[in-house]
Amino acid sequence: MVMRHDADGHIVEVGARTRTIPPALRRALQHRDHGCRFPGCSVRIGQGHHIRHWAAGGPTTLSNLALLCRRHHRAVHEEGYHVARLPDGALEFRTPHGWVLPDVPAPPPVPDDAVAALRAANAANGVSVDARTARPTWLGERVNVGYAIDVLHPLAVRSS
Repeated sequence: MVMRHDADGHIVEVGARTRTIPPALRRALQHRDHGCRFPGCSVRIGQGHHIRHWAAGGPTTLSNLALLCRRHHRAVHEEGYHVARLPDGALEFRTPHGWVLPDVPAPPPVPDDAVAALRAANAANGVSVDARTARPTWLGERVNVGYAIDVLHPLAVRSS
């Protein structure tokens, strides 16, 4: 284990001389990241990912590691996603096409009795939900998924 200290003796970096992440460094990584860092992922258990790959001279240090769940670790290594640490220490994730993945806001709080809250909100807005509410009314043609996504989530449109 290698530690770097500042002028006042405080630890500023912890690292290892091998590719394998030692247990103490893994605990520090888990404590810092609290789970997968991929935008929108809420998986709490992850694998240590070298931001600058070990084979390219990337050190096994806390500043060069990010916690990624198994699915997103594979996405970075095999599917063309990229992760980089910005000068301010934040992580930036990019799609295989180079688009920056934005941070995902925290989900809204869920009330203790979510069903009662939903029923009250529906009643207040004059919405009536019954067994026929979700019944399709089209004639069986295939759904245009791209159009449906554009209508339901207008922010999903890519900017050039």
